[in-house]
Amino acid sequence: MTTSHTFNVRFWLKKTSIKKDGTIPIYARIWIDSIPIDVSAKESILEEHWCAIACRAKIRTKNAKYINEILDNINSGIKKAYKQLKDEGRSITALAIKQRYLGKDKAILTFRDVIQYHRKEESGKLAPGTIKNYGATEKYIVRFIKKEFKSDDIQLALIDYSFIVKFENYLRTCPPLCKSQPLNNNGIMKHLERLQKFTTLAFKHGWIKANPFALYELKYEEFDCPFLEQFELDAMATLSITNESMCLVRDVFVFSCYTGLCYIEVKNLNNKDIMNGIDGEQWIMVRRQKSNTPVKLPLLDEAKAILEKYASYPSIENNYSLLRVFSDQKVNQYLKKIAKLCNIEKNLTFHVARHTFATTVALLNDVPIETVSKLLGHTKLSTTQKYARVIEKKISKDMLQLRAKLKANSKKGLEYTDTAYSHLKII
Repeated sequence: MTTSHTFNVRFWLKKTSIKKDGTIPIYARIWIDSIPIDVSAKESILEEHWCAIACRAKIRTKNAKYINEILDNINSGIKKAYKQLKDEGRSITALAIKQRYLGKDKAILTFRDVIQYHRKEESGKLAPGTIKNYGATEKYIVRFIKKEFKSDDIQLALIDYSFIVKFENYLRTCPPLCKSQPLNNNGIMKHLERLQKFTTLAFKHGWIKANPFALYELKYEEFDCPFLEQFELDAMATLSITNESMCLVRDVFVFSCYTGLCYIEVKNLNNKDIMNGIDGEQWIMVRRQKSNTPVKLPLLDEAKAILEKYASYPSIENNYSLLRVFSDQKVNQYLKKIAKLCNIEKNLTFHVARHTFATTVALLNDVPIETVSKLLGHTKLSTTQKYARVIEKKISKDMLQLRAKLKANSKKGLEYTDTAYSHLKII
């Protein structure tokens, strides 16, 4: 439903602000529904040179042409601002028109406008790693626009369902930004997910009329992250390492294997995060970096031993962090070297520790998946199921217990039958 407004622009002289040379400042007054607001024309004129009826400089006076051209441009600019707000379906007030005219409320009309808005207004809410990922997505989109539209930018109105499909096809065939990191399906879906966040932002603000992703479905492929089995975890924990930095990385990784904390959570772990739990034992109590969900988990002996090993590390200089943690790139480089020393033929990254905790440390030791979900700080059980896979060993263990129970029940059944029918004679 379109709302109609009474809209008018008139120029007037502000006689309460006469300058030393006798000239009077000229102002534009914007009227919307009988509510006015003024904008300075940044020009002044003698009162005798001003036509109050035409609201312009008298034609035959000095600088009349120059001043009237400025006023005409201001009038056009204000009317353009009004039309933009109307086309965008925005709330129209005299102040809103003034802000748009002055450029304090810039019209978001192109994809680059959305990028700039996102960087200015949304980036502060994101982690540095997430911001970096958005940067990669922006580069891919700009490259696609240049290839598809032969331009550096496009109007938001051109981003529709067809745009998304073509962009997906482009990602599947284009050279990757980093040659060593080719785009797989899930990587492509992540870029499309970020594009979706851009378009959702535009849709919510009313910069586009329809959501281009309304009929599009992101299709992720199931991915099994590797995890360490108990003998591999034991081999790593007991490995003799002379390199101090490599030893530290190993210890931090093992600590994560016995707590389920992710890289950034271990890095931010502080002495105030260790508290006495409901059982009187030490617990880790933090909030998940990703979802801000509270996590409360008992400190296992294996993890406690590592904290005791580095008990002298926390200080005022490092904000009382419990463990020294290198950059994720450096950590993952060391982990690959450690894996080789342990004869572990798996692509070891720090995230493997979280999967190891969920699967090997918790699930295979009969911790219910609902409890594992709480320990990992998940809000949905389905998320936990991706971490704590019911692997063959667990199935075998459960089925072994089932066989034993069925065998015991069968034996009891036979004994009962023998007792029940012992008084009968066979004829």
